[in-house]
Amino acid sequence: MYFYTARQPILDKDKNLFAYELLFRDGVVNAFPEVDSNEATSCIIAGSQLNLGLSELLGDKPGFINFTLDLLLKKYPSMLPCEQVVIEIVETVQPGKRLLAECELLKAQGYILALDDYIHQPVWRHFYPLIDILKIDFRTTSIYTILQIKEAIEAFPHIKLLAEKVETNEEFQQACELGFDYFQGYFFSHPEMMQSRALSPTQMTLAELLYETAKTEIDLASITAVFERDVNLSYKLLRYTNSAVFRGRSEIATIKQAVIVLGQAELKRFLSVLFAAHSASTKPPELMRLAMTRARFAEGIAKLADFSDVSKAFLTGMMSLIDAILDEPMSSVMNKLPLSKDIKDALIDDVGPLAQYIQLIKFYEQAAWDYANMRIQLMGLDSRAVPDAYHTAVHWANEQMKALDVQ
Repeated sequence: MYFYTARQPILDKDKNLFAYELLFRDGVVNAFPEVDSNEATSCIIAGSQLNLGLSELLGDKPGFINFTLDLLLKKYPSMLPCEQVVIEIVETVQPGKRLLAECELLKAQGYILALDDYIHQPVWRHFYPLIDILKIDFRTTSIYTILQIKEAIEAFPHIKLLAEKVETNEEFQQACELGFDYFQGYFFSHPEMMQSRALSPTQMTLAELLYETAKTEIDLASITAVFERDVNLSYKLLRYTNSAVFRGRSEIATIKQAVIVLGQAELKRFLSVLFAAHSASTKPPELMRLAMTRARFAEGIAKLADFSDVSKAFLTGMMSLIDAILDEPMSSVMNKLPLSKDIKDALIDDVGPLAQYIQLIKFYEQAAWDYANMRIQLMGLDSRAVPDAYHTAVHWANEQMKALDVQ
């Protein structure tokens, strides 16, 4: 069995990362809609103990993991550390004495408990002293019902409300007004664009450098001249070339020499990471981590597809969240950046080979395994190698976040 997971961020009112919901399967090829909850959760536990590990998946954030009553009775939660997981009781579990006894036991062991897709019934009141989080489908639950739930839990101030399937900033604002504490949905990647924001001089310089390095034959003199105009970028370039990766090479004495030491591919990677990190300085770190994961995953997919310029795929993945980073429509951002036409076509119009890579990446993020498998087949990729590329991307992004001192 090949272990694979996707994780969906759960945010607080300030859009800071609070936790992840973990979505596990056997792998892209073997994942089917009819797989039952018991099998999926068993895969979570086995995988987190034997493969990636919860710490690599979650960092220092908790992970929401679904449990059926059968798995609770089999004491499966005890195989996971209470400090790292939230026991999410699936919506198919009905309130009863056996469930109540398991919840009491789990609370005594220090676990946080959540009810998934909560459907309001008076009988759940017996569970309120034990439940920490109620997850409510924001798209299918009426405001009247939400107000009823709030009234019912007034005597239990420890209970937090989590809005699921929040897909627009309008819905996010409404959920905030209704008193929700946590939020889960696509709004994280696609926030409402409130205003257009001009790129800073450093961002424009980096964009110019990205454009120069995207040319088939780079102009070393032009690139050196751009760096020399910005002392801050020059310092970062020299510091990067002095990192452990490049030690043992000749001593760096000039900007031109630093550019030569890096080489075109590594220079592109360095610049795209630096651009996104600079742009996302006021954003939740998780957004930067996701952008870097996309970049490295896109690069990995491009290698599997024998794409002619894998560094272009890397840049496309990195830029695929720039609208969320800058709070500005993608078309507006792209108009300000001197990027190649095929990158802009992929990110604005969703066309071309690079767009296919982003589509596959999004299927992975959403745990849409059937669509991912179809995309892999259409692209003629090795289905066994794609999950490896994803795991490599996640690990690389985590390492980059540490190097950038962004946690």
